Amino acid sequence: MHEYSILAAVDLGSNSFKLQVARVVDDQIYPLDVLKEPVRLAAGVGADKNLDAASQQRALECLRRFGERLRGLPQGVVRCVGTSALRVANNAAAFLQQAEAALGYPIEVIAGREEARLVYIGVAHSLPTIEQPRLVIDIGGGSTECIIGEGYAPRLMESLHLGCVNYTQQYFPDGSVDKAAMKQAELAARAQAQTLRADYAGQWHEAVGSSGTARALSDVLVQNGWAESGISASGLAAFRVALIRAGSLDKLELAGLKSDRKPVIAGGLAIMSGMFAEFGIEQMTVADGALREGVLYDLLGRFHHHDMRAASVAQFMRRYHVDTRQAKRVAVLAGQLYAQVAPQGQDDTDSQRNFLQWAAQLHEIGISIAHSGYHKHGAYILENADMPGFSRKDQARLAQLVRAQRGGLLKLAEFQAATAQADMRLQVLALRLAVLFHRSRVSTALPSLALTCVGTGYRLALSADWLDANPLTCTALKEEVQAWKDTGNKLMVEKQA
Repeated sequence: MHEYSILAAVDLGSNSFKLQVARVVDDQIYPLDVLKEPVRLAAGVGADKNLDAASQQRALECLRRFGERLRGLPQGVVRCVGTSALRVANNAAAFLQQAEAALGYPIEVIAGREEARLVYIGVAHSLPTIEQPRLVIDIGGGSTECIIGEGYAPRLMESLHLGCVNYTQQYFPDGSVDKAAMKQAELAARAQAQTLRADYAGQWHEAVGSSGTARALSDVLVQNGWAESGISASGLAAFRVALIRAGSLDKLELAGLKSDRKPVIAGGLAIMSGMFAEFGIEQMTVADGALREGVLYDLLGRFHHHDMRAASVAQFMRRYHVDTRQAKRVAVLAGQLYAQVAPQGQDDTDSQRNFLQWAAQLHEIGISIAHSGYHKHGAYILENADMPGFSRKDQARLAQLVRAQRGGLLKLAEFQAATAQADMRLQVLALRLAVLFHRSRVSTALPSLALTCVGTGYRLALSADWLDANPLTCTALKEEVQAWKDTGNKLMVEKQA
């Protein structure tokens, strides 16, 4: 794994898009450049759950500007994540194709709990270390993450579908604010927070707010003399009175309230007030770090052998009682076969090899459900479970590999699309052959296996005497040749003297 001195994170939030470029010195991250634009993507998600044309245009224009700033940075040092609005939008996949072209880098849509994990990492690195656990509340444009953790490790993570953009649209649609609407919004926020109260009660010592809503509320409270620092329950109550007295967001004039935050502050205030009431918070510290800082530190960890994805794979192996010896046999052979045919000199070769290894380690997790069709069960788990460190796209990629490890390939509806890239085809082939040769589940000596690319096909050369002595494997290889032929791909098995 390469090490880099410059890293960059792009946060495609539901309210704002943010870019941060940072310098790495002695395992610490120091900001070099920060860009932020109030795209308000969540405001463009209509009743049909589609992003409208105007919001897409705003987003693409912003991403082109971000792309210019990132131009020239290697793919491996830039991580771009999408959050709530892109999780819920039905047309997110089509939009992301345009977005990636505009930005020049791949974009991952991360699950709510993964967002919560990254938020906590960013917060933890921006505050002094304390021995007691913290409750972190991050109110974004479309979701609110609630996390309890100690040190740099989150313990409880949840993402609630309420944010300053969607709550302002729902409860204060024309910008007018009255007591009834504010109360309704606060109660709705409390109702969602109530689902966490039993697990979170008594589990934290200090409350911390992160991201734009928390910082905006703190600025208003402090500059108007309603709080000495951070956010206080009494300060929120005073802000609430002032907002209702103004009657509308347009008429609201308060020290510390920035023009780009004003259109969504009512929803943010209602959510924060609901959180304070439900969790019994009196005072909250506000952190500088949040999602994009968490993304940077998580990316840094990947270069220093502290990859959260590897930890998640190990945890899943324990949870689903994977036969670790068999997983290791398959992973080792799959890696050896892939190394023989992997493209040389490509920046993402290490990444491809990692995914193949993780898929091999997890290829039998579905057996815990049923042996029949275990590859399908395993793929379902990988595609739908919360896997810290992995984006939804990453999980879909693992699921494709695990689903394709055995059986016919033609029946896999997504196979042709998934293997349109030659490298993905090579990973599938390496995994299938490794599973095939280790069917006995014992550590026996295998013959020398030479896998090569021949034109658009593949050749596997091995001892003829070994094949004669292992008729079951010989038959399985003939079936494998036919499986690839059915998909329009050529695999040849060459017997050597």
